[in-house]
Amino acid sequence: MGIVVPLALIIFTCLLIRRACDGFEVASEYIGRNLSEGVRGGSINAISSSMPELLTTLIALFVLSDRDGFSVGIGTTAGSALFNTMIIPAVCILTVVGTVVCSSHVSCVRVSTKVLLRDGISLIFCECVLILLINGKQLHWWQGLVLMTLYLCYFAYMLTSMKSQSERVAIARQQNRKTEEVAKRSRWALMASRLVYWISLGPIIDLERWFVREHHLEQIENGKWNGWPLLVTSTTVMGIACWFLVIACEWLGTGNVEHPSYSLFGYELHGVGMPPMFVAVIFASMATSVPDMVMSLRDARDGDYDDAVANALSSNLFDICIALGFPLFLFTLIHGPIDMSEEVVNQSGELRLILLGLTIVALSIYYTGKRHVTATGAKVVEMRRGKAVALLTIYSLFVCYIIGVSQNSPVVQIISTFLRGILDTLPHLG
Repeated sequence: MGIVVPLALIIFTCLLIRRACDGFEVASEYIGRNLSEGVRGGSINAISSSMPELLTTLIALFVLSDRDGFSVGIGTTAGSALFNTMIIPAVCILTVVGTVVCSSHVSCVRVSTKVLLRDGISLIFCECVLILLINGKQLHWWQGLVLMTLYLCYFAYMLTSMKSQSERVAIARQQNRKTEEVAKRSRWALMASRLVYWISLGPIIDLERWFVREHHLEQIENGKWNGWPLLVTSTTVMGIACWFLVIACEWLGTGNVEHPSYSLFGYELHGVGMPPMFVAVIFASMATSVPDMVMSLRDARDGDYDDAVANALSSNLFDICIALGFPLFLFTLIHGPIDMSEEVVNQSGELRLILLGLTIVALSIYYTGKRHVTATGAKVVEMRRGKAVALLTIYSLFVCYIIGVSQNSPVVQIISTFLRGILDTLPHLG
């Protein structure tokens, strides 16, 4: 029961985050309607779908505070980054390839090499900075500021390099998507969707129904609709869901010496006994990555493959630089430096090195393969099912590694010792 309760709560928060992100996506797409393809996926979509990671890290630091809060934060952001890099592109490929999309049979997903290089190189650079920046026993406000500055530079480059594009009505497109999806669903799929709708408090938290009325459609078409109230409300609902997610991860991590149990309705219950960082890497990261998955899948089904991949990769940049940097900056500015234990320093350092290594491996998989030049002169690379299987396999091995670390597996300890040796050669800035 001690494990079932937090797991059920995590599943509920997944559904709640998914429900709130629908409204957030509508508002953010409308606000960013003038951005070009690829840029929209790498900026507005990435920011909107990564809000759960930011809110989870922010709440974790201020609820759990100091070491445990940072552990959950680094675990959530790093785990989410790997989930976005491995799982989301793989699922997009497997969903689209071999099916009929936009009235044509899709044999492979073609992604712009420019998008891969732009976001891939930026991501690797930020991960290298992250490794060097917080490789110490103390965390300060300026470290968070450096991370935020990196993302602002990337975002500025995105805006200045984008091509002009005519306005698109994001909400109308969203409604058309929903109409097409409902038309394609089977009876059982509709029943399952309806059940999820009620479990996730859809009748109450169907934010689009409350904020997008019939009389708003004309304002939307004219570009005069105010999407900010919907954006703020969706963020509030996500914040509440992320607070429950942090509590669930805290409960699930109990069962060890530092956190033996948690109390619920007068009962003492025990979790799996994993450190908070590892619980967050597996469970919190998956829960907060639901919006990224949904948004990338929608773009892929619409044939916007550049946006689908750019959203996944740029979400990682937002996770590392803003979702981790801003809470770190705010918390240390208010409460002073965070003192880290040697165990947390080692665990977080290993996680950051693994993140960098697997990111390089994933981007190598993306970039290798047949290339083509489109009619517009853009260079694209093919992504087929073999790449999807490889990405899923790598992520499965990563999860096994995390479980092995928590269980003190001898094989994993050898890898852990090697990674710590690399960390010892790096400068300590904290």
